[in-house]
Amino acid sequence: MSRIFVSWAVAIAIASPAFAAESVEPEAAAVSARLAKIKTIVVIYAENRSFDNLYGFFPGADGLKSSRAKAARLAQKDRNGQVLKELPPVWSGLTAPGVVPPVTQIQTEHLPNAPFRIDDPNGFNVSMGKVTRDLWHRFYQNQMQINNSKNDRFAAWADSGGAVMGYYDGGASLPLWNVAKQYTLADNFYMGAFGGSFLNHQYLICSCAPIYPNANNSPAAGLIAAVNADKVSLKVSPTAPASAIDGPPQFVNDGAITPDFYAVNTMQPPYQPSSVPPAAGGDPAFANPAVANVLPPQTQKTIGDLLSTAGVTWAWYGGAWQAALNGQNASPIPNFQFHHQPFNYFAAYAPGTPARAEHLRDGGLDGSAFIAAIDAGTLPEVTFYKPQGNLNEHPGYADVLSGDNHIVNIIQHLQNGPQWANMVVVVTYDENGGFWDHAAPPKADRFGPGSRIPALIVSPFARKGFVDHTRYDTTSILRLITKRYNLPKLPGIAVRDAAIKRQGGQPLGDLVPALKLTGN
Repeated sequence: MSRIFVSWAVAIAIASPAFAAESVEPEAAAVSARLAKIKTIVVIYAENRSFDNLYGFFPGADGLKSSRAKAARLAQKDRNGQVLKELPPVWSGLTAPGVVPPVTQIQTEHLPNAPFRIDDPNGFNVSMGKVTRDLWHRFYQNQMQINNSKNDRFAAWADSGGAVMGYYDGGASLPLWNVAKQYTLADNFYMGAFGGSFLNHQYLICSCAPIYPNANNSPAAGLIAAVNADKVSLKVSPTAPASAIDGPPQFVNDGAITPDFYAVNTMQPPYQPSSVPPAAGGDPAFANPAVANVLPPQTQKTIGDLLSTAGVTWAWYGGAWQAALNGQNASPIPNFQFHHQPFNYFAAYAPGTPARAEHLRDGGLDGSAFIAAIDAGTLPEVTFYKPQGNLNEHPGYADVLSGDNHIVNIIQHLQNGPQWANMVVVVTYDENGGFWDHAAPPKADRFGPGSRIPALIVSPFARKGFVDHTRYDTTSILRLITKRYNLPKLPGIAVRDAAIKRQGGQPLGDLVPALKLTGN
């Protein structure tokens, strides 16, 4: 549309109230009215998969056969900027320890510089039911891998060598694939922050990075990262291998805290359950604050705070939460992950507070308590569900198939439950887990967005059999909740909007384009 036409249309709309009322307001009113019919929003938060890793061949999606992907296929470069002649070996092997039969490091040598299929029956033949090795998924490394939107240094700045380029065929082998075919798959959805699970869980609830005040004068002083002047890359150790072919990179200090005291890599919650036990003689509900990787209680505004103020019911269901509190966190089952419980970092939800008792709930082993609430029709208006560790799809300790089957089971209960008719379910992943994806994330603020991840919108309101190309990130979930319940905008979302605008972009979507909110 030309600038002249836009100006003309605006002028007509201003001069003719009837025009504006008839052409704009009814549609907006219809959307608002139908949005109000959504009574329950459920967010299911899985782990560590890029879009290309799972949905690279989904019909109609921007996947591994797209022109953008083909242009990027052979672009992986070494640390010096030269194109790699082959992928580095997968250091320590492709499969996790204990997997039979193993795929060893030697078996992964001399892979072509291109994406490879993990479950190829004529190749490595590692099915979705087997656990592959973990990969670095850290704040600075993710930015170094993205390399100013080129996505060409994933193998160079990884501790797993060529494993970053692995993907699965998907299709009928992936249980959630069929769910995506029935509803909406978003193929332009990015993780809210660079790096790993810890920071992206914070972005899911507050669109903010945690703060460690005066970290340089604290037990965490040794965790402050050594960062280059560009503020996005780590200082490389002088003894590090020059080439990715010769070994993983080494850094002067790959810490959890930025030089200006934001916590960006995994730190432990100040309250139990935490991997850090209480101080000797201290409050048994607290983690020992003298331990370096314990984050002080946070006070930023969260989506939970806004919902409570507005009188909207909400809860975070943590799979195996009570088992972890009881000290029953056996591995591999349930393998509860302490840093996947973001509200447990905030003073507003400290042990003993009414807010904690009301909003932080046990999802039960295998999601049993969550499923019971679904079946009883007692889910709060806004509900978050975090599967326990062995069911969350995280490489290194969980496989894809078990997590996908679990989430499909949850969705089936939701579909058969009494609240389904007025429900929107968002299924997504916290971050990419270190896996390459060909799509460059939008440029915004210093914390993200990071790499592209899958997201499914499952609902009676969802567009059916639809691939949504709208640009989203994790904060889009907060935008949907904010819009539905007419909440104030979280400060972090305003920061992101302003940053994208400075880069010449548009604000990220609120998931409404994935919903059919007008017409019959």
